[in-house]
Amino acid sequence: MDAVRLIVTSRRALAAGGSPPDLLTEVWQAQALAQAIGSRLAVTGPPELRGEALGLTELAGRGCGVLGTPQLALEDLRAAQLTDLGDARQALTYLGGLLGEVGIALVGIACAAADESTYWQCMEAIDAADESRDRVREMLRRLADRAETVPDR
Repeated sequence: MDAVRLIVTSRRALAAGGSPPDLLTEVWQAQALAQAIGSRLAVTGPPELRGEALGLTELAGRGCGVLGTPQLALEDLRAAQLTDLGDARQALTYLGGLLGEVGIALVGIACAAADESTYWQCMEAIDAADESRDRVREMLRRLADRAETVPDR
């Protein structure tokens, strides 16, 4: 499935809300999708994005790791459904929005956390989402720089 379509699906699921465990599952799904997109860009994306894409893969993986793996069937794992990146600029723009929404959701969960463990788990996941979003912004900047230096044909 196309990256943008998967990102839109994740954004809708995150916006639908639910209980904190359900939201944490959606946050994990978003981080796993960011990791898959980063990995795909690192292998097949424009050369100038590959270093940042590897960084995105690592950071999003850290975001997944601090949350713990939810019990999902393989067909429910959005990252496993990624078959095509489509336009890198569009996918990264949408991914940046998703990662921002992930941070907002995590702040809400952290503020309502009944235990300190959940609070700190959210803080670490917020940090990973924020750093992942920074990588996405850097890749978008590099794509914009490339567009300015490559003459139109």
